[in-house]
Amino acid sequence: MSETRREPQVPGQPVPGQPATAKPSNWNVPNALTTLRIVMVPFFGWALLYDGGDSVLWRLIAWAIFVVAMVTDKIDGDLARKYGLVTDFGKIADPIADKAITGMAFIGISIITDTWWMWTITVIVLLREWSVTLLRLSVLKSVVIAAAASGKWKTATQALALGLLTLPLLEVGDKVGWLEVPGEITYGLAIVVLLAAFVLTLWSGYEFFRDVWRQRDSLRRGRATEPGTAR
Repeated sequence: MSETRREPQVPGQPVPGQPATAKPSNWNVPNALTTLRIVMVPFFGWALLYDGGDSVLWRLIAWAIFVVAMVTDKIDGDLARKYGLVTDFGKIADPIADKAITGMAFIGISIITDTWWMWTITVIVLLREWSVTLLRLSVLKSVVIAAAASGKWKTATQALALGLLTLPLLEVGDKVGWLEVPGEITYGLAIVVLLAAFVLTLWSGYEFFRDVWRQRDSLRRGRATEPGTAR
């Protein structure tokens, strides 16, 4: 009896003779967590700026909201990849949710500190973040840019710096004497981390646009060498 040979199955491709796997529904836990992060943005901003940012209680509430947002960002991504729940909605909403919560933190902290250097950092970072996000969502349908290590470090340092600066470090020191020095030290550490995040933001942005240009150039050359393609 002859044995029927089977071609090796390629992961992610449908098996011949079997129906293709249905696309995951947008109604899933990762997308719900992403939506929750978007909904939290105005509440986070309100709590952060309550009483001009001088309220210790509401600054602590804002910090708690920010931490929840960062944790759910990690959880929804892990769940989507582990259980195959990556959807078109998630691809669009997830980066918007991330940039919205961090953007609100940058703007809120700039309003509270009211210094030219903080506003400068905020404007440059937001221009970089939203330009990259809009480029990903608009013109990069045929270009895939892998996540770089610098981008991951940028995200981590931004989250740490913004989380620390959201805390009422100096305000608590003014009201509780023995916390004044620890608060000032932690605030100084937060500024150092913020500057590191700023540098990583610029560098990762440069790497992103560089890789986009290289891939687009490769695609153009590939099309130019195809038979019947005008050069």
